[in-house]
Formats: sequence, C-alpha cells, structure tokens
Amino acid sequence: MPEEGSTQAAAPRNVLERFLLSVTNVLQSPAIWFRETIVEPNQKPSVWYHQKFRRVPTIDECYTDDQVCITEADIQFKRDRLVDSEIVAILRSRFEDCTLYEAPDHLEKCHNLWEIYNDATTNYFIKYGDLGGYATAKSCLMKQKHRMIWERRHGPVGSGMNNQ
Repeated sequence: MPEEGSTQAAAPRNVLERFLLSVTNVLQSPAIWFRETIVEPNQKPSVWYHQKFRRVPTIDECYTDDQVCITEADIQFKRDRLVDSEIVAILRSRFEDCTLYEAPDHLEKCHNLWEIYNDATTNYFIKYGDLGGYATAKSCLMKQKHRMIWERRHGPVGSGMNNQ
C-alpha cells in the first residue's frame, strides 16, 4: 500500500478497475507521448511573467476594406488603453502613498510625483478622453485628427481661440 503523499497510483482492486485503467492508458498514452517528445522540446521557454503581444499595424495603416487589419488594430487599441489606464492608476496610488507617508510635508516632498501624475492624466485624457467605453481605434484616430485641425486653426487647446 502506498504511503500518504506518495505519487504512486494504487493497484487496481478488481477486474473492472483494471479494465478501466487499461482503457485510460490506451487513450492517454499517445497524447502524453506526443506532448513530452514533440511539443515540450520545441517550445521556447518563456522568461516573461506576462504575455507579450506583437505590434500590429495601426488603424491609419489599414486599408478601408481590410476588416482583419481593422479588428487587430481595435484589439491593440483596447489593450493599449488598458495599459495606459493601469499606468495612471499606479501613478495615482504612488502619489497617494507618498501623501500618506509624508503627511505634514507632503506638498514639498511629493510635488514631483504630483507633476508626473498630472502629466500622465493630461496625456491620457488627450488621447482617450470623451471617447466612451466602447471606443474603437477609428474613433480615437478621428479625435486626434479633429484636435490637430483645431490646433492648426485656433492654437493649442486650452489657450483660448485665436481670432485672426
């Protein structure tokens, strides 16, 4: 009888268990052999904790009738948006932690974190603000295009309109 914690399987107790074990071995053995001898030796060992996606062409590089390219650009846009929102959240939490830790002198000691956080939120809003939850890469591109046209006509956003 195998001890507790042992990896040995218990011997079949009757004819039915022996038959089921033999059927299981017949079905599983080819799959196990294929994985151990072909799949695992040919896999590259992953050194990254997270999955690394390849960059695909952006929406402005896609043809208007290429739905696969547009879909890939949308997926990459959503992934980039999630990454950027996490970066802003991390910067916010760092600033909040600094504020709590440096309680009376937090205005002087955490000022650099505050500036970094403000720059990140401004850039995030410039790129993704007012797009809504169901934004696509095309709507983001159109927002950037409209902003560039506005800045060409009226100057930088937030500086007031230049009446010429």
